Amino acid sequence: MVPAAYDITIRVQQQQQQNPILLVASMRNLVPFRDINVHASTSHYAFTSPSSPSAQTLVIERPSGDIRLNDGALLGAKRVSSIAGILGIVKLRLDKYIIVITKAQPMGRLKGHMVYRIMATEFLPLRERTLHDSDEDTYLALLKTLLKTGPMYFSYSFDITNSFQRQAASNPSHALWQRADDRFFWNKFIQSDLIDFAAGATSASGLRPHGAHQTGADPFILPVMFGMMRITTTRIKSTPLTFALITRRSRHRAGTRYLTRGIDEHGHVANFNETEQTVVLNDGTRGMGGEGSMQNGKVSGFDGQDMQIMSYVQTRGSVPVYWAEVSTLRYTPDLQIRGVETAVDAAKSHFDEQIRLYGDNYLVNLVNQRGREVRVKEAYEQLVRTLVSGPTESAQADFVTSEKIHIVEASQPNQKYDRLHYVYFDFHNETKGLRWHRAQLLLDQLKDGLVRGQYFRGVDMPGNSQGRLEVRARQTAVVRTNCMDCLDRTNVVQTMLARWTLTRQLTDIGILKPGEAADDDAAFKVLFRNIWADNADVVSRTYSGTGALKTDFTRTGERTRAGALQDLNNSLTRYVKNNFGDGPRQDAFDLFLGAFQPDSSGIGATQVFVDRRPILIQAIPYLLAGSFFLVLVSGLARSSPETTIWPMRLFSILCLVVGMWCFRFIYTHGVLYVNWPKLNTPRWANEGYQETMGAIRKDKFIGPFVARHERGASTARVSHLEEGKKRIQ
Repeated sequence: MVPAAYDITIRVQQQQQQNPILLVASMRNLVPFRDINVHASTSHYAFTSPSSPSAQTLVIERPSGDIRLNDGALLGAKRVSSIAGILGIVKLRLDKYIIVITKAQPMGRLKGHMVYRIMATEFLPLRERTLHDSDEDTYLALLKTLLKTGPMYFSYSFDITNSFQRQAASNPSHALWQRADDRFFWNKFIQSDLIDFAAGATSASGLRPHGAHQTGADPFILPVMFGMMRITTTRIKSTPLTFALITRRSRHRAGTRYLTRGIDEHGHVANFNETEQTVVLNDGTRGMGGEGSMQNGKVSGFDGQDMQIMSYVQTRGSVPVYWAEVSTLRYTPDLQIRGVETAVDAAKSHFDEQIRLYGDNYLVNLVNQRGREVRVKEAYEQLVRTLVSGPTESAQADFVTSEKIHIVEASQPNQKYDRLHYVYFDFHNETKGLRWHRAQLLLDQLKDGLVRGQYFRGVDMPGNSQGRLEVRARQTAVVRTNCMDCLDRTNVVQTMLARWTLTRQLTDIGILKPGEAADDDAAFKVLFRNIWADNADVVSRTYSGTGALKTDFTRTGERTRAGALQDLNNSLTRYVKNNFGDGPRQDAFDLFLGAFQPDSSGIGATQVFVDRRPILIQAIPYLLAGSFFLVLVSGLARSSPETTIWPMRLFSILCLVVGMWCFRFIYTHGVLYVNWPKLNTPRWANEGYQETMGAIRKDKFIGPFVARHERGASTARVSHLEEGKKRIQ
């Protein structure tokens, strides 16, 4: 039987020989337009591509939002501007908005394909708003902030949502958006109107069926990836190459640090990222020499002519059980873990996908084995014991800790989940005291699996019009690393594994000799460390709000006092942002990704973002600030000898007492002062709020004042949960 991908390639080559003009025309519909002009009138927006004058015009009717294709340009519309692409269409309370990309920055080329970062966007309303709604303004502000700060990338001709290995197995006859990985197609929800139209679904009003697939709409659908992208040309031992690092953040269960943990019922885990490290040799050339081969891990016949791609993929993601950390304004949040048995089905869904996509999974767990984190460790291990058949366990101890490494895996693999290999490493104790070199102990444990799991290697296929690769080796296993946040400790381990794999790749290809390492090249060593440190910062900033910790080690290979001070600053900044800034950020994620969809009913009657806490509860932080301000002023003020001092001192003491009481109240009832998400407030936040308010109402001193001044029922603060689609916790 002829493989499907090979059969498609043969048919494309035959079509190219028979009718090259037809092939070029058909290929244009498979990739997005590089240039789009926007034309606006009171009745519609029209989108055309000046470089493709024969292509159909995309028309979006105003104000209904109905989508259609028109042969040729429309008359009566005024050209507004040129844009880089259509990011999507979002429906809020009053209106729909077309989000267009107005500025994009080139980031570099992969296999000759330029990759861009979104730098600026614009919202085009479908109708002029006749009603003013504060919630609508807040929705728009949240989305604009996310688009301004979120690192989003796209390419017109290259699928950056898929790894090179998945691209090699994809169907080139499909449009670019159809080939995109659903997990990393970040604007898929706001592209749903265009996708439904292209797929032949009904119009936005539900009145006119489109019927068959609308291929003319395909070039207007631009997949966007959220994460990190760095492409640079460099040399190792005088050999030129392109080094690229791509981190793709999943759109499923996306959110912020303390508001999104663990797994949901669909098998999606928090902070899931796929990181692909790629080396491209002879980028932009066509191989004309020998094809080479790989035998026993060695490459022979490398003549320096073929374009060669070598990539290695790692993943990170939260521990796949139901758990949460509840912010209460204390530095360490309260940890909640549900019974592991309740998460088994969700974990199976998660690992079904991971095994299907990546093969064997080496589950590297880096949480602490003492203190509060041990409960997460034990829950993960119990889950793995449940999934694998006949689990066997082994532990290693040394002079540092009684459990340096703990392994759980199947005794005799005979079912799918036996491809899970749990490896616990006591990162905290082993590397304590700046002994970062001891992370090598984990690498030694993983080496056999890394060698068996291989890495992807492909060679450019000469004469192939679509730039497909001839696969020489496939990666058949992945290391899935986690700590509590999947940030700082995870970054150190992933960098170490990437460095080891890169050395192996360059040795296999003949650039390095056995015994040499990629780090032996001083210039590349600095480049490699800084790119991985930048990756750590980007992943951390999108989840926790600050750059990563321990990046001084990633950048320099050693821990420094300056790095420790920077970590202290980041930790304090995280505390402030996670308690007071993550609510709006989570709302923005939920709105953009469709986890919350605004309800247009009851406009003006209910306001989602209004603070409905009792007035006294809201006033206490202001009383605290005012009290300490008055104490400070009275302490610094100079008084004349004739002035009676005791009234001022009495007043200062009174202010100090009031301030201390306010501070104690806020600290004791911190859950009332965390800036929770307003769109999809977590279940455990609602429970904490109700429990705390119940205790306050029973308080003999403040209870009567709270009950008297409370706005509406006790559930007023969370009444907005009745609107929109609920987010699974």
